[in-house]
Amino acid sequence: MWINKIKINNFRNYNLQEINLEKNINIFYGENAQGKTNIIEAIFLGSMGKSFRAKKDREMIQLNKNHSIIEIEFQKSDRDGKIKIELENKKKVLVNGVKIKKLSELLGNINVVIFTPDDINILKGGPQNRRRFLDIMISQLKPNYMHNLNLYLKTLEQRNHYLRQIKEENKEEKLLEVWDEKLAEYAINISRYRKQFIEKIKEKIKKIHHEITENKEDIEIEYVTECIQKEEFLQILKQRRKLDIIKGFTTKGIHRDDFMIYINKKQLDIYGSQGQHRTAILSLKLSELNIIYDEIGEYPILLLDDFMSELDQKRRNHLLEKIENTQVIITCTDKIDIENKNILIYNVKEGKVIKGGK
Repeated sequence: MWINKIKINNFRNYNLQEINLEKNINIFYGENAQGKTNIIEAIFLGSMGKSFRAKKDREMIQLNKNHSIIEIEFQKSDRDGKIKIELENKKKVLVNGVKIKKLSELLGNINVVIFTPDDINILKGGPQNRRRFLDIMISQLKPNYMHNLNLYLKTLEQRNHYLRQIKEENKEEKLLEVWDEKLAEYAINISRYRKQFIEKIKEKIKKIHHEITENKEDIEIEYVTECIQKEEFLQILKQRRKLDIIKGFTTKGIHRDDFMIYINKKQLDIYGSQGQHRTAILSLKLSELNIIYDEIGEYPILLLDDFMSELDQKRRNHLLEKIENTQVIITCTDKIDIENKNILIYNVKEGKVIKGGK
């Protein structure tokens, strides 16, 4: 799988730009705040239908402009394809010229794995970061997962609204059972997907981490959830009903799921060094890369947004060894010397992309 061409119009600091990509390694270098990450963001948007950094689509439209267009031409082993995303008052997504009705119809056309300096927060930050990592990975491979997750979140919002009505307007408490039933149904489906993919990560991550650390570190990953069996989860919701009413929100559910990583039996987020965190996130992302390959028979596109600077030479070399058959888009402040690779280099300056450098 690889991208042949990207066209962006009125996107972030770009007016109109067309970029052809090499099948292997593509390097975009330049000073900070010139537009390098915007290219990564445009590709991610074409894959997932949303940004990895903007909360609202409006933020991606160029200042003083009313609309933005991103077009991506890509190739897979069995077909060519084209994604077009129009950002205006309402987002419009076309796959091979056909407007899609649900965002889940976009997922899986272009598969990506993204590395950013902020990814260290997947392990260091709160559970929401780790859930988001799982959501991005799973939804690319199982679009129905995102459909279930959206239904869960909508039902959760409705349940929370009704909890507040019970507290403030003395609404009938028994009616919560309607929301509980739906919430449990979606929660168990999502939990099954997550548990399945954590098991796949377990299979990959041990071997990868052993190689990176030269067998000095053993890594383990554990999925933490209370939504394994529907009846058990319904019982939890019932037991916590009074507390939920007092607080005005649902205190248990898959929106509280987490996974823990241990290095040599010690919890990484508590006892891990900076180097161990970097190595663990590298192992985790390489596991994601290999899981996607196992699922679809092709390597996803690897997006490295200023991530090479986060790695020492040893970790950098290990990463490069593992991405032989992968299209890679790299952003960095300086040119990177990568031997024995087909490389296309662009210099990015003030929203202009110049092939070959300055």
